[in-house]
Amino acid sequence: MISEQIERRIYTKEATPIEQLARFSEVLGGPTIYIKRDDLLGLTGGGNKTRKLEYLMADALKNGADTIVTCGALQSNHCRLTLAAAVKEGLHCQLVLQEHAHRKFDEQALGNQQIFKLLGAEQLHIVAHDTDLVAQALAVTEQLRREGRKVYFIPVGGSNALGTLGYVRAAKEILAQCKAEGLVFKEVLVGSGSGGTHAGLALGFYEGNAPFSLMGINVSAPNAVQVLKVEQVLQGAAQLLKLTDLPDGLISCEDGYVGEGYTLSTPKMVEAVKLLAQTEGILLDAVYTGKVMAGLIDFVRQGKYKKEDKILFIHTGGAMSLSAFGGEFI
Repeated sequence: MISEQIERRIYTKEATPIEQLARFSEVLGGPTIYIKRDDLLGLTGGGNKTRKLEYLMADALKNGADTIVTCGALQSNHCRLTLAAAVKEGLHCQLVLQEHAHRKFDEQALGNQQIFKLLGAEQLHIVAHDTDLVAQALAVTEQLRREGRKVYFIPVGGSNALGTLGYVRAAKEILAQCKAEGLVFKEVLVGSGSGGTHAGLALGFYEGNAPFSLMGINVSAPNAVQVLKVEQVLQGAAQLLKLTDLPDGLISCEDGYVGEGYTLSTPKMVEAVKLLAQTEGILLDAVYTGKVMAGLIDFVRQGKYKKEDKILFIHTGGAMSLSAFGGEFI
C-alpha cells in the first residue's frame, strides 16, 4: 500500500508487541484489554512520533538539511524524539517550546526538559502561551535560513501527510499481528492530538478492511475542532498515497476526557496512570495516554463493552515526562 518510492529511515526493526493486560482487565471486571506497546519504539524513550520521524527524517536528509526545527509544549514528547532523531542523524536541532497559561517555563524542570539538555539541543526558544506557536517556529526557521543554514521544519507532532504514513504502516502491522495471533478486537482506542497517529490508523485500517472500530480520545480539543483537524491530515496522507473516493465518517472522537485543557491533569487521568502501573508495571503519561486510558476505564464502567469483547489500547509513549508532573501522583 505504501509506495516503496517513499523513503524512510528505520529506527525500529521489529514490530512492537501487543500484550494482554490480564490483571488490569480483571480489576476492571469488563472486557479483555490489550495494549500495543508503541512506547517501546526506537529513539530516546520511545513513543508514536518515532514512526512519523522515519519518513520525516528521510525527507530532511534527502533535501540536504543540516538543521531541524520543530515545536511543541514545554514537555513535548514529539520534541524529545525529533531531537533524538536529529542527534542520530548528525544534525543540529532547535526547539520552539510554548508555555501553558498554567504551566510556565522552569529552567530546572525535569521530564523532557531535562532530556532536551542531555541530548544537546542547540537552542530552546520559549514562547508565551498566547503566541502563535507555529508562526514563531517558522520565524526561527527563516532566521536560520538567512544565516545560511539548510533547515528542515517539522510541524507539531510530525502530523503532516508524510509523517502520517508512519501510522498507516502501523495499522498494517497491527492487522498482521491480529492475523498471526488470532486476535479479533471490538475496538481500538488511541489518543487524538495533533492528528497524525489517529489519521494514519484510520486510513490504514480502512484500506486493510479492519473488522473493528477506531476511537480517538481527544487530549486537547472538542470534537467540533478535533474531527476536522484529523480529517484534514487524513486527506493529505490519502493524496500522497493517491487514494481517492474515501468514505465519510472514518474519524470518530470522544472529547469527554480533555478536562480543563491540554497538559492539565484530571483526577481520572491520575487514577488511570496509577491503576495500570500498579497492576501491570506499565507507565503511561499525564498528557496523552493517561487521558486515553481514563476514557477506556470509563467506557468499561459504563457498560459499553461486553465481557467477551477484546479491546486494544495504543500506548503512544510519553512516560519520560512523568517526573515533571510528579506532585500530581503523590
